[in-house]
Amino acid sequence: MFLIMGFRLPGFLQVILPLGLFLGILMAYGRLYLESEMTVLAATGMSQQRLLAITMGPATLVGLLVAWLSFSLAPQGATQFSLLINKQDAMTEFDTLVPGRFQALRDGTRITYTKELSEDRSQLAGVFISEKRMSGDKSKDNGITVLVAEKGHQEVRPNGSRFLILENGYRYDGNPGAADYRVIKYDTYGAMLPKPEISEEITDREAIPTSELIGNPAPRSVAELQWRISLPLSVFIVTLMAIPLSRVNPRQGRYLKLLPAILLYMSYLAILISVRSSLEKGKLPLSLGMWWVHGIYLSIGLLLFYWEPLRLKMASRRSVTEVTRGQA
Repeated sequence: MFLIMGFRLPGFLQVILPLGLFLGILMAYGRLYLESEMTVLAATGMSQQRLLAITMGPATLVGLLVAWLSFSLAPQGATQFSLLINKQDAMTEFDTLVPGRFQALRDGTRITYTKELSEDRSQLAGVFISEKRMSGDKSKDNGITVLVAEKGHQEVRPNGSRFLILENGYRYDGNPGAADYRVIKYDTYGAMLPKPEISEEITDREAIPTSELIGNPAPRSVAELQWRISLPLSVFIVTLMAIPLSRVNPRQGRYLKLLPAILLYMSYLAILISVRSSLEKGKLPLSLGMWWVHGIYLSIGLLLFYWEPLRLKMASRRSVTEVTRGQA
């Protein structure tokens, strides 16, 4: 479980870090506005542009970290996760057996139970196996076969073939509820186990190395590459939006703009995810890509950033005009 979490952690961090930076700026600067410290800084010559330049310093570090996660570490983690899943799928019954527990295998057509299992998972005691006998096309149930044995073990041949050897038991063939069944007592009963095949094929798009995505014209590859570029790019856009959104009136409280700001960020992320899916399915032209989404939210950030100075400038001009008219 912890291994799986470790492999998936970079993929989570590349999405969470921009949100963490966004909320951090909102909370930190919001407190400065709430305690009127930002007003003091403005009186000493701290402009919004200078505040943005200062904030872009740590934002750049976060952006570089997200880029490293997005381009390198997250795909590597996704690759290891896919290989681990493939390995789990290739496990045999001996690898998944738990003593004292009935386990459904082979899509529920086989029920296996063992009372005891050795530490090396090769020796069994008190074995019970119930398997449905299906037709060739698996459309008809031809009854069940039940195997009961005092003990059993796994035998591996030099060519890699594996066999389940049961000792001192019975085999029952028939249909539940019918009297026409067959009982066979055996001293030794052998059954060949399927040979585990671990697939090395990686189909998860998140596991494809970035170097293989570059120059690949397939919609799936283009969408994934643009998504990986979008994550570090979004760091700088949300930083631009966070600075004006953190501006609050001390009388209103620091949390007034927090919910709208979070909704704005979530809409940004949700649209990017939706556009990635549309690009993969060919619903959007690859030339358009995800860039228009960044353009929209960059415009929103610039509008928020310059709205207050423009509003104050327009109000100042209006006041001067009214005073001039009054004097005339």
